[in-house]
Amino acid sequence: MKKGIAFLLGLLILVACKEEKKEAAVAITEAPVVKLYAFSGGNVLVNNLELFSQDTTYQGQSKEFANAFYVISHPKGNLMWDAGLPESLVGLEEPLTPPGGAFTISRKDSVLNQLKTIDLTPEDFTYIALSHTHFDHSGHANKFKASTWLVQQSEYEFITSEASKNRGDGTYDAIKELTNVQELNGDHDVFGDGTVVIKSMPGHTPGHQVLYLDLDENGPTLLSGDLYHLYENRTHKRMPIFNFDVDQTLESMDAFEAFAKEKNAKVYIQHQKEDFEKMPKAPNYLK
Repeated sequence: MKKGIAFLLGLLILVACKEEKKEAAVAITEAPVVKLYAFSGGNVLVNNLELFSQDTTYQGQSKEFANAFYVISHPKGNLMWDAGLPESLVGLEEPLTPPGGAFTISRKDSVLNQLKTIDLTPEDFTYIALSHTHFDHSGHANKFKASTWLVQQSEYEFITSEASKNRGDGTYDAIKELTNVQELNGDHDVFGDGTVVIKSMPGHTPGHQVLYLDLDENGPTLLSGDLYHLYENRTHKRMPIFNFDVDQTLESMDAFEAFAKEKNAKVYIQHQKEDFEKMPKAPNYLK
């Protein structure tokens, strides 16, 4: 009798172990493969770098910024993060310096041509999200009018206000065709599995946001938006003189750093050229 009970218990344990292994195998198989491709959305020569600090640290200096946009590929859909400089710059023989002279800007190629290198078109994107709606992050946004725009409610109200529409700087026009809108109020898990998460980090603009990714090859990754523009601005908590709210920005910086530490994430500062060069690119990416 005892041998029979022992045999039965052993059989139950064996079955349980097999079920656990089976469940583990299923979990591994079903883990989403998330990939990131960084593309150039143009270049920005900042002729007056002093704009990017609240003091005189950068007085008399200039610096070239990268200006990227990103394709995030997830089994449930594709996300366009940021949209580079205006495509009206493509084909110009010389870089353009807008009135005021603070920036000299250029863009070599269109989003349509760049997406062809990974066999995608704008119609293949479920979502578009902008870190914020400044001109250097919304350039080709209207090409994605079939996608759902994921935007903080505060940013949406800011950019669609009568003041923005009448400002005449083109920032409203850059997003006016994005009519499929999902307004957010805080952090948002895009695909519901924790691998692509928009984090609300206001201050640079009313609804500024950053992007967290758990990538297949790169691991936990954070794209900074314009929370930081330079390595030293991150180190010293410096920010542009044109930030919407200084106190909000400082709070967002603290929240960002705590989250980056919690996730042990690699941080990429989007306008820092060195970080752009380190980011994953399409296999046939052309500089």
